[in-house]
Amino acid sequence: MNTTTQTRLRGLVSVRAEAPTDPAAAVAALNTAWATFKAENDKEMADLKKGLADVVQAEKVDRINADITQLTKAIDDLNKQAAAGKIGAGGVDDPDKAEHAKAFEQLFRKGVDNGIRDLEVKAKLRTTSDEDGGYLVPEETEAGIDRVLGSVSAIRSLATVRSIGTSTYKKLVGFGGATSGWVGEEEGRPETATPKLREIAVNTKELYANPAITQTSLDDSRIDISAWLADEVSIEFAEQEGEAFATGDGVKRPKGIFAYDTVAATGYDAGRDWGKLGFLVSGKAAGFADTAPADALIDLYYSLKGGYRNGAAWLMNDATMGAVRKMKDGQGNYLWAAPSAAAEVPTILQKPVHTDDNVAGIGAGAFPIAFGNFGRGYLIADRTGVRILRDPYTNKPNVHFYTTKRVGGAVVNFEAIKLLKIAAS
Repeated sequence: MNTTTQTRLRGLVSVRAEAPTDPAAAVAALNTAWATFKAENDKEMADLKKGLADVVQAEKVDRINADITQLTKAIDDLNKQAAAGKIGAGGVDDPDKAEHAKAFEQLFRKGVDNGIRDLEVKAKLRTTSDEDGGYLVPEETEAGIDRVLGSVSAIRSLATVRSIGTSTYKKLVGFGGATSGWVGEEEGRPETATPKLREIAVNTKELYANPAITQTSLDDSRIDISAWLADEVSIEFAEQEGEAFATGDGVKRPKGIFAYDTVAATGYDAGRDWGKLGFLVSGKAAGFADTAPADALIDLYYSLKGGYRNGAAWLMNDATMGAVRKMKDGQGNYLWAAPSAAAEVPTILQKPVHTDDNVAGIGAGAFPIAFGNFGRGYLIADRTGVRILRDPYTNKPNVHFYTTKRVGGAVVNFEAIKLLKIAAS
């Protein structure tokens, strides 16, 4: 690179700055960056058509695109913080649950039992006082953990979540076969075909975290135990869950959306292909088509039945969204649009787009994009009750809290989700 080019690169104006802490300011910064990006990207495309490729202009577009990604993530983080709320805040109205919460805090800080197992039964957290591998955390603490998880995991926030009291959640799903017909007032009603049903069983698997804190810190009454536990546990749980819900193989963990067998979406037949997710291809080996790359996303959008599109969303990682951000439709309109308010997310073809680092990137044979109604397509089963074992011996002077929960995940409607596959060759 020559000296002139280096000087021009150093002089590039970037929208990158300190991450805004005010949601409204973050949205304003994002929209300013987006307007700048569109203008600079249009200039780059126009120059390329003229055969005037400019490395400086390309670098400028890429830097602004990266800034938009960072601003989008900043807004997402602010939204998640607002959704999570203050963990451990508020009181407990039920006197039995309040008594259990008080006893749990003594167990947590001092290791004193205080008849907590009987209090679990009294507070209706369990139906028997028999020991079964740990103490149940108070409902408020469990709700705090779940609230953080719901704000951190993209797939958990999109899927249907069911709380269950057993190890398996079962659901009957209809996938066609029922028939009907029009008849006159006095005509006979011939028997119609019986709808076809499949039973979906979502088995829960054990997830654990093992946070540690010093006994000195536990002795400090100013420490909010519920907040500390929810924060420490949710970080570990969120990382493990996020990966499992995306790519888990179903062995000792949930089965992820991208772990299922696939079949070409063209000609997809629920009766024949149930159990597989339909896909469309990108149009080019190891990437998107050079001409009209947006067609792949538009085709994917319309491959989903209309009844599912009313509540559908996009799922991809940040790098893929950066590539999609440059795409336009046949009328020259960008597919990606910035949010207009802090509580909103970006959209593609007017449908919300969520990012998850566990989704594969663009590469030969990869599935970097999912589009679907995840609330109808993917189900997460949470076994009620988070359990803790207090361990003050293994790693003195730290006290470990071996925390477990049981969670399952599976696709329950294979028509409701479609994937985009990058062609291998």
